[in-house]
Amino acid sequence: MLKRISVNQLILGMHLKEFCGSWMEHPFWRTSFLLTDPKDIEAILTSSIKEVWIDCAKGLDVAAGEIAVSEAESEAQVDAELEQVVNGQRQIAPVSAAVEIERATKICQRAKQAVVSMFEEARMGNTVDVGGAKQLVEEIADSVARNPGALISLARLKTVDDYTYMHSVAVCAMMVALAKQLGLDEAQTRSAGLAGLLHDLGKAVMPMAVLNKPGKLTDAEFTVIKSHPVAGHKMLLGGVNVDPMALDVCLHHHEKTDGSGYPEGLKGDEISLFAKMGAVCDVYDAITSNRPYKLGWDPAESLRKMAEWANGHFDPHVFQAFVKSMGIYPVGSLVRLTSGRIAVVVEQTGKSLTTPSVKVFFSTKSNMRIVPQVIDLSRPDTTEKIASREDPAQWRFADLNALWSGLPKGPW
Repeated sequence: MLKRISVNQLILGMHLKEFCGSWMEHPFWRTSFLLTDPKDIEAILTSSIKEVWIDCAKGLDVAAGEIAVSEAESEAQVDAELEQVVNGQRQIAPVSAAVEIERATKICQRAKQAVVSMFEEARMGNTVDVGGAKQLVEEIADSVARNPGALISLARLKTVDDYTYMHSVAVCAMMVALAKQLGLDEAQTRSAGLAGLLHDLGKAVMPMAVLNKPGKLTDAEFTVIKSHPVAGHKMLLGGVNVDPMALDVCLHHHEKTDGSGYPEGLKGDEISLFAKMGAVCDVYDAITSNRPYKLGWDPAESLRKMAEWANGHFDPHVFQAFVKSMGIYPVGSLVRLTSGRIAVVVEQTGKSLTTPSVKVFFSTKSNMRIVPQVIDLSRPDTTEKIASREDPAQWRFADLNALWSGLPKGPW
């Protein structure tokens, strides 16, 4: 029997099934566990969560004489009620990047903690809590619905040490945005996000010395790293009710359409749509992020490079949809305008892939910084256009990320 109760009715020995409310409102990334530590109950009581579901078959029931808020015979009934609660709380209306950045920053911070915990449990051989991961995906998907560029761009600003964890968050967000661009339904979009979040789980058991090596891997080390899809797939198989799409993407996100990928050397239509999506999102975040052995490439330059690889590496249809979801000049791209001024892309306008909103901050004519100004290049009264991409490595603007994000020190 599953019962929805007030948090004030919680006692040690109860098996907590689900939190009623947003993932951001409670202090745990997991959703299903036995209450054995008084500090866990204290943490729940001090959060904004008011009600939870408990599983009386796996733990204690409410005390004699106490009445539950509601009861359910199956997990499906719980899921249905939780969906109503979540949908009732969510008001997903589009907002500007400037508005969403603050909320996306908090989601990224919580998400990083959740993925770190998930990887640690995987290293210890524990079953991955897919329920907790699904709630994380919900928050990320909601952020993408409000403004696609905010969270995706913030997740790119990861440190070298955070790469493995924040890479999962970034790929999750991009998978959601790509799924929407491809016209997938809501359930498929959520599954795509979950697949992105879990795709690199196998790296939890890779040697850290190899994973974070600040130089080229030897053939033997590369062989070790290439085992992570199989390792992650095996871990997920040990879970309960794991989404088939997550299993597929975990195992096949390094396959290439020309058959040169791994672990199975699949090619063309042998690779599922979702694995093809995972391949594109995985590579984009990898090449735009700072790594132990190289600095990340500019977002626009990265798309140009990927376009050169597209025929043998990526599915052309999926890659084209990815570009549309990101924009030809993704947020954070450094560009030169027709006036000669230098600007950074701050947001996609949705009107054209070549007319984003940019923040102008440098004059090449006077060779000096100017007062930053946001220009919407899609407006009919705007005479400026993007003339070319610029290489951030050559300009070395130390505050480039702060210029587009509004965050002086980055989100972490």
